[in-house]
Amino acid sequence: MSKVLSSGGSEDDELEPSIQLPVGVKNYITPNGYRKLKDELEHLWKVERPALVKTITWAASNGDRSENGDYIYGKKRLREIDRRVRFLRKRIEQAEVVDPAQRGVCEQIFFGATVTVCDSNGCENTYSIVGVDEANVGGGLISWVSPLARALLKLREGDTAILRTPVGVQELEILSVIYCTPD
Repeated sequence: MSKVLSSGGSEDDELEPSIQLPVGVKNYITPNGYRKLKDELEHLWKVERPALVKTITWAASNGDRSENGDYIYGKKRLREIDRRVRFLRKRIEQAEVVDPAQRGVCEQIFFGATVTVCDSNGCENTYSIVGVDEANVGGGLISWVSPLARALLKLREGDTAILRTPVGVQELEILSVIYCTPD
């Protein structure tokens, strides 16, 4: 998918809608999520990019660049890395780190809570409510702006969350709420 960034656009315009933050909200993130963003930025900037620049320089020295695959694909990958670096720097700059472990004992669901729910079929699932940049539904990490997290926020153990989905309304009983730093 190719997008052209117009002169009036922002770097967020380049991002998929699922990665964009809603307008006017803070970029909450757990300490672990923040560390992963910093680690990725450091790896791209200090390891991948310098190695790629060497390859591109070598490929450019070989003459005709129009049919030089190392040069063409290297430049393409370099643009991808630079785009990701800009994105990571912006997100790190905007990040507001919230450590769930600092909340202590709390019965209510807020950012950073790890919640176990049971649906009407008796299936139990555990989710940690994390930042947009660290969400991974398959790993049980849901973004705090997701419909599921919004349905759970401010509820307590024993409450029932009402989740409206495209296939209908689903009731989720909240079995437990704990605060710990997600992996």
